[in-house]
Amino acid sequence: MRDVEEQPENVTVSAPRTWATGAPAVAHALTYALGQTSAKRTALTLLNINQPRGFDCPGCAWPEPGPEERHRNEYCENGAKHISDEATTRRVTREFFARHSVDELNGMSDRLLNQQGRLTEPMVLREGARHYTPVGWDEALDLLAGELRGLDHPDEALFYTSGRLANEPAFLLQLLARAYGTNNLPDCSNLCHESSGAALGETLGIGKGSVSLDDLYDADLVFVVGQNPGTNHPRMLSALEETKRRGGQVVAVNPLPEAGLLRFKHPQKARGIVGRGTDIADQFLQIRPGGDLALFQALNRLLLEAEDEAPGTVLDRDFIDTHTTGFDAFAEHTRNVTWPEILSATGLSRAEIEQVHGRVLGSRSVIVCWAMGLTQHKHGVPTIREVVNFLLLRGNVGRPGAGVCPVRGHSNVQGDRTMGIWERMPQSFLDALGAEFGFTPPTAHGVDSVDAIRAMRDGRAKVFVGVAGNFVRATPDSDATERAMRNCRLTVHISTKLNRSHAVCGRTALILPTLGRSDRDVQAGGEQFMTVEDSMSEVHATRGRLAPASGHLLSEVAIISRLARRVLGSCPDIPWEDFEADYGTIRDRISRVVPGFEDFNARVARPGGFRLPNPVNRRVFATPSGKAVFTANEVTVLKAPEGHLVLQTLRSHDQWNTIPYAMDDRYRGIKGGRRVVMVHPDDLAALGIADAAMVDLVGVWSDGVERRAPGFRVVAYPTSRGSAASYYPETNVLVPLDSVADISNTPTSKSVIVRLEPVPA
Repeated sequence: MRDVEEQPENVTVSAPRTWATGAPAVAHALTYALGQTSAKRTALTLLNINQPRGFDCPGCAWPEPGPEERHRNEYCENGAKHISDEATTRRVTREFFARHSVDELNGMSDRLLNQQGRLTEPMVLREGARHYTPVGWDEALDLLAGELRGLDHPDEALFYTSGRLANEPAFLLQLLARAYGTNNLPDCSNLCHESSGAALGETLGIGKGSVSLDDLYDADLVFVVGQNPGTNHPRMLSALEETKRRGGQVVAVNPLPEAGLLRFKHPQKARGIVGRGTDIADQFLQIRPGGDLALFQALNRLLLEAEDEAPGTVLDRDFIDTHTTGFDAFAEHTRNVTWPEILSATGLSRAEIEQVHGRVLGSRSVIVCWAMGLTQHKHGVPTIREVVNFLLLRGNVGRPGAGVCPVRGHSNVQGDRTMGIWERMPQSFLDALGAEFGFTPPTAHGVDSVDAIRAMRDGRAKVFVGVAGNFVRATPDSDATERAMRNCRLTVHISTKLNRSHAVCGRTALILPTLGRSDRDVQAGGEQFMTVEDSMSEVHATRGRLAPASGHLLSEVAIISRLARRVLGSCPDIPWEDFEADYGTIRDRISRVVPGFEDFNARVARPGGFRLPNPVNRRVFATPSGKAVFTANEVTVLKAPEGHLVLQTLRSHDQWNTIPYAMDDRYRGIKGGRRVVMVHPDDLAALGIADAAMVDLVGVWSDGVERRAPGFRVVAYPTSRGSAASYYPETNVLVPLDSVADISNTPTSKSVIVRLEPVPA
C-alpha cells in the first residue's frame, strides 16, 4: 500500500461562519468517510454508532437520548469522521516501518501519521536501532514484563491512559498497577477536567456533573461557558435546540464567537436543511480569557444586592440554611468585590452583566455547562467554585432542570476515573479493591500527567506504558516532554493508529496494536461487549461490529491480562485468564468494588443501560460538613505585559483531540493550514503587525526559558481584545510545564503569555 503523502499548508481566510452544521456537515462527513473506506463499510459503521446494540462513538462523551427517543442517525459530523477514521481500510504494515526510520516518523505531521491507517502487528524499536521491526506477542509482553520486574521500585513505572479506554480494561489496568505496587495512573483528565473534579469534590462532595439530558431540556436558563460545542461535542447543540424549543434561554460566554452557539441547523430535521435553523445564544458575552471567575462574582454580588432590596424574594434561604455552609464568609467577601476589578478582568460592560443578571432573576432553574475554557487557567479551581456559589444562592443544585454540567471531551474519560484510573483514589476504593482481590493496595499517592513528565525527566520513572492516547502531543511543554520520554528505559504504547508518541521513544520502544471500539471482539467465552460512562453518568454497552483490522490484534483486556500474568504470577491470586475469556467476569468484580455498579451485568443488559446515582441530586453532600460549601475566591485579573497577548490553545473544526483530520477550520473561515494565530484587528494595529504577516510565537514565563513556535500566519479575527488563539498540539510547546492550575495541577493552556515576533521577509 502506497504511503499517504503530506499536504502542504496554503492558508486562505474567509469570514467566520455565523451558523453551524446543516447540509454541509453531512457532505463533509460522508466525503471523509468514503475517503477512508468503502460505501458499504461506511453504512455499517454509521448505522451502528451510538445505537443500543452498536458501539459507542469513540469521540466525545456527550450522552445519547433514551432508546425510545434516539435517532437512527445519532451522531454528529465529527463523530462520523472519527468512527470512519477508526474503520479505515488503510493499514500500517511492517513494510511501512522498514521504509521509514523513527527519525522520519518524528518529522511527519500529526495528520500524516494518523492518515497512514490502522496498526497491524506488534513492533519493537530495539536499543540503538533506528527502525521498528516486527515482534511476536509473547516476546513483546515478556520484554515489557521483564523491564517491570527489574525496576528497583514499582513507582519507577507509569501507566497512562486516555478516555478511549472502556470500563473493563480500565478497571484491569488500575488493578494491575496497584497489585504491582504503584498508584502511578496518570490520565488525560489530569490535562483537562481535573480542575472540575477538584472544585466539585470540595464544594459538592463529588467530582462529577449532576444533570441529565432531561434537566438540560427543562432548564429555564443554560450557561455555556468556555466551550465550543459546534466543534468539540456537536450533539450538545441538538440538546440546546430542545432547551430553546421548550422556552429556555442560553447565555454563551467565550473569548471567540463560536458558530454553533450563534445558530444551529439540525442536519436531521427539515428546518435544519432548508430552513434558517435555531438561534442558540440569547446573549453572547465575549469575555477575556480567564475572566469567568470575575463574571460569576459579579452575578453573585448582584444577587446579594437584589436580596437586600427585596428580602426573601431572590435567594433560596431555606436551601442555604439547611444544605450549605460558609455563606456568611462568602457573602462578606463577595460584597467587597469592586466593579473596576470585574470590568478589568472580564472586558465586559456593566450593562452586559446586568442584562445577564436580569435573565437569572427571571429563571427558576439554571444550569452552568463548561469545559477547558474554565479549567485550564491557574485559577481554574476557584473559577468553578464560584460557579457553584452562583448555583447554590438560588438552590439550583439537586433539583430538576438545574445543576453543574462539566462537559467532558473524550468518550470514557469519566468512566475511567470511576473505574479507579486516578493517582489519588480514596481509601474506601482501595480498601474495597484489596478486600475483593486479597492484597493490600499501595496508599501513597502516585503521579499525575504533569508530575509524570517531571518523574521521567528526573530519572525517577523509567518505564512508560500508554494505553490509548497520544501522551507526547496531549501534554504541555512539548520539548520538555519529549526529552523526558527519551530519558526512559522503555516506552510502550497500546494503540489502534500511529501517532507522534510512537516516534518519541525511550532506549527501547514497543507498539502494541489493539482492537478499536468498532471492531468485533471474540474471546474464548464468545463475542464480548464492554461498557462506557458518559458525561452525565449514564453507563451503557458498546459492541464492535466490524472485522478487526488484522488477525494479529489483541483487545486491551487481553493485553493487560497477559501482561499481568507475566508480571504478577499468581500473587495475588487474580483470575486474569477468566477476565480475558469473559468480560462479564470483570463486571462481576466491578459490581463488588465500585459503588453504584451493583448487579452490573443485568443492569447494563437493558437497552440504554443505567444511570449511576449522584448523591447531589438527593441534596446529600459528601463533604466533611455534610453540606454544600460556599467559598470565598479572590478575583484574578489576567493581563499580559505591554506588547504581549494572552494566548489560548484550541481545536480546529476538523480535529479530534491531538489529531487533525484535515487542514481546515470551516466555521472560523480558515482553510489549508494550521499554523495560524488569530488576533483582534485593533490589537494587530497596536502591535504594528499586518494581517497575514508571518510571525514566531514566543512564550514568556518566569523560568527564563524561551519557548518558540515558529512560522505562524497572523489572521485578523474577532477575538476578545488583548488575547489570541491558535491550535494545539502545534502550540503546546509554548505551555510551560510548571505553569499549572492551583490545586489541580492542570496545564494553563488557556492563559499563555506570548509575544508576536515578525519573521523577516
